[in-house]
Amino acid sequence: MEAYLLNLAILISIYSILAVTLNFIMGYAGIYSLAHAVFFGIGAYASSYTALNFSASIFITLPVAMAIGAALSLVLALPALRVRGEYFVAASLGLQVLAVTIFSEWKGVTGGIGGLIGIPPVNIAGLEIYKPGEFIFLTVVTLIVVLVVINRLVHSSFGRSLQAIRDSESAAAAFGKNVPLIKTISVVISAALTAVAGALYASYLAFINVESFMLDTSVLIMAMVIIGGTGTQAGPIVGAALLLLLPSVISYLDFLPQTEIGSIQQIIYGLGMALLMIYRPGGIIGRKKVTSAGGSK
Repeated sequence: MEAYLLNLAILISIYSILAVTLNFIMGYAGIYSLAHAVFFGIGAYASSYTALNFSASIFITLPVAMAIGAALSLVLALPALRVRGEYFVAASLGLQVLAVTIFSEWKGVTGGIGGLIGIPPVNIAGLEIYKPGEFIFLTVVTLIVVLVVINRLVHSSFGRSLQAIRDSESAAAAFGKNVPLIKTISVVISAALTAVAGALYASYLAFINVESFMLDTSVLIMAMVIIGGTGTQAGPIVGAALLLLLPSVISYLDFLPQTEIGSIQQIIYGLGMALLMIYRPGGIIGRKKVTSAGGSK
């Protein structure tokens, strides 16, 4: 039971990083992406390839994963400069589909459908971190660092510029903001930090394949942000914990048919998001909307 709870806590920490980094561009910049799992996968594959062929040192695998994730994020940033709203969602969906194809077919780097096995554990100054009790400490510390970095960015002049662009690009441009540059930087930062989660995920499981980085993963991460509360610090973490704990709780309900657990989860996710959009569009942690009369609803 202890091992199960530790494993669940590690996954919640990793997915919290994913949700927090998506919230950075979604909640503060207004960039809605369905390709977040792409950079999750890029971080996982880049760090795994580096660990298998060069060095498993975290001081090498993480920078490599972040650098490659940041560089390839320009593929997402470019359409973000030209399109907005639902058009960008469609563009990010196209990138997600393309990335899955590359992950599946580039066997020399990704291992193809079979994936990569025997990925070495995280190595910190010669010490291998593979026990769940040790790894949970690493993932929680990483989550805290990511939260601090994003919090500092959000409360800086750069963060205020991001929120101005989210509210009105034309108004931000009129006030002298370099909208294309700011949006590009935000996407690059988000992708680089997302790659960190991918590196941790790969080293923890010691095995990865394309199934972990498909469209349903991107949708799940977006659901975590929306349910928890976009544009908030704690919301994405609450959403990640809720959506990862829910399957565990459902699996313990004996009166539910075990063969239908997956379908029941999807129904609950969809129903939960629909109800939140109706009654609390800001999410669980998000603020309630304020009416013109000064009341809340």
